[in-house]
Amino acid sequence: MTRRIVRNIIQISTAAVITFLLIFFLDRNFRVLPNAIHEYLPTHHAGLVITDITVTTCTSYNPFSSCDLDTSVWHRIDKDLHLGKTLFSHAYLHISRKREEELKEGDKVVVDVTVGRLDPSVADAEKAAAKGVDNKNEKWESRPAGLWVKRSSKKGASDSKNAVTGIDVLFGDDAVEAREGWGMTGTPLLLDVGRSVPSAHLTVRRGAEQHPPVKPVLRIRDNGKFKIVQLADLHLSTGVGACRDALPEGQKCEADPRTLDFVTKILEEEKPDLVVLSGDQVNGETAPDTQTAIFKYAQILIKHKIPYVSIFGNHDDEGSMSRAAQMDLIETLPYSLSHAGPESIDGVGNYFIEVLGRGSSSHSALTVYLLDTHAYSPNERKYPGYDWIKPNQIEWFRQTAQGLKKKHREYTHVHMDVAFIHIPLPEYQNGRNLTLVSPWKEPTTAPTFNSGFHDALVEEGVVMVSCGHDHVNEYCAVDFKEDGKPALWMCYAGAAGFGGYAGYGGFHRKIRVFNFDMNEGRINTWKRVEYGEDVDRRIDEVTIVDGGHPVRPMQED
Repeated sequence: MTRRIVRNIIQISTAAVITFLLIFFLDRNFRVLPNAIHEYLPTHHAGLVITDITVTTCTSYNPFSSCDLDTSVWHRIDKDLHLGKTLFSHAYLHISRKREEELKEGDKVVVDVTVGRLDPSVADAEKAAAKGVDNKNEKWESRPAGLWVKRSSKKGASDSKNAVTGIDVLFGDDAVEAREGWGMTGTPLLLDVGRSVPSAHLTVRRGAEQHPPVKPVLRIRDNGKFKIVQLADLHLSTGVGACRDALPEGQKCEADPRTLDFVTKILEEEKPDLVVLSGDQVNGETAPDTQTAIFKYAQILIKHKIPYVSIFGNHDDEGSMSRAAQMDLIETLPYSLSHAGPESIDGVGNYFIEVLGRGSSSHSALTVYLLDTHAYSPNERKYPGYDWIKPNQIEWFRQTAQGLKKKHREYTHVHMDVAFIHIPLPEYQNGRNLTLVSPWKEPTTAPTFNSGFHDALVEEGVVMVSCGHDHVNEYCAVDFKEDGKPALWMCYAGAAGFGGYAGYGGFHRKIRVFNFDMNEGRINTWKRVEYGEDVDRRIDEVTIVDGGHPVRPMQED
């Protein structure tokens, strides 16, 4: 009996080892394990300096080929430089790094890095000669993929503002850097791949990590106004992306540049105080590097110094990063007021922000609630379609709203509460005497299970909720209480992104604007269009809240 048990244990252990080795080999070459296991988030710890950089390539043709290096010396940036688009080959960037206090005499520190076909030493020598400077001790060292590294063993090199302390990779000809203290350098890495693989760009941080990032305090303007621009369904990719249902037809269209040009135009014309990104910023299936897609919209908002908050849609985490990893990254970016929210409740991105009253007031004038509506139904057979806001999220919202009411009553003007989500509530389509401003244009894809969040919003005094998700719907609708009074305004933003669909008869991409007049407790909303004869005017402008309460639609001239 004992021999049989031992034999069984040996057989099970052998099978487990063989299975592990098989999965490891397949995953190294074909990435068969889920994205969550490979999830990437830059790990550039404070106090570390880069001592060397290199690139490895490997191929599944050769079972002994490996993209791994000695982990006691090298840290791999876990992004396949081929983005998984080449069938048999992969490439990775590796860095060697040390803590400053661990550096020994003679250790070299990377003080510059670039990418290109030509040795930059020649150009450096010419510049030094022209200035009469001796740079014989500063030589560029060649590395694979056109990488050039300059290292120094001079005393104090690690304390220099030029010391390289972080290395990362972004992808695509339209890639941009959004982090403070970081900058892209040189040409794309010289990789032996076809045009189907977006170019890989090195981005570098020099000197000490800059933190904390800029986090503005939101405040009502001195004239009592506050403006929110809602950006819905940007559907950004890694690379320029492919346009879907673009108008006018037949013209060359690159999705992300056109989307971001539209966003930039509206931001510069409307000059909002806050931007709400209401989900599907990233078109997961075309974004094998989610970070690159995030930086595209973030860079524009940071450049214009506009605070922003974000929640997720059903496509954001279908690329290389989970919701949690994305929010960890977004929270570190300048002007981002986004939060992951409590870990004890379902979803990532359940939180609120307060907009203070004008002047030096410390009282909240406006509260903005943001909730995660998740993605697809967890019970497709019984409730087909999309997921719903969970009971513990609703309970968190109720407790939060009730806990804030005492402080909100201290505000001497009308305080208002509004909310933003991605997937619409069932009440957007329930047909119970809704009054619409602009018509339905596509079926409403709300959850088939109603968890009751609409009623919670009404009971806690929220006056307006706005969503995205259904790209071609761009209406606002109000429903009514039993006494006939307006209960809650429910708006759609109208999708802005050319990477998402826009069919149903030829839809022109839209962006929704909310203008708050805290003097009157009033909310006006309108849309801006990307193409057509109405590009320079407000579309379907309407007053939806007055005196701090939802009202029947009062159309503007």
